[in-house]
Amino acid sequence: MNKDRFNQLSGEILDAAITVHKEMGPGLLESVYELCLFKELQLRNIFVENQVAVPLYYKGENLNKDFRIDILVEKEIIVELKTVDYILPVHEAQIISYLKLTDKKLGFLINFNVPLLKEGFKRFVNHY
Repeated sequence: MNKDRFNQLSGEILDAAITVHKEMGPGLLESVYELCLFKELQLRNIFVENQVAVPLYYKGENLNKDFRIDILVEKEIIVELKTVDYILPVHEAQIISYLKLTDKKLGFLINFNVPLLKEGFKRFVNHY
């Protein structure tokens, strides 16, 4: 995927998240926002998957531990959702870990528990 496509999808993800936030408001469960954002992206004809398993390997051996990506966009962009008062370093470490474990280039951490969604939207890059 080229940078133009990444940038186009980034704009769509932000816009879709803002649409969901305006429609649903803050204060709901993370699972509600996940399903709504998943649907909103589908309505925009973007290929999305949710609750994507990421197996943990150590020295080439599968350790039978799966992590779960909330939403994977076009098999390339990780979207991790939160509904917390504050984004903590552990939340940022989570998406950074997912980017490294999957060797994906771009991810977003979106906190829906904010008055304006742009305050809860953070971009992360891995070798981009």
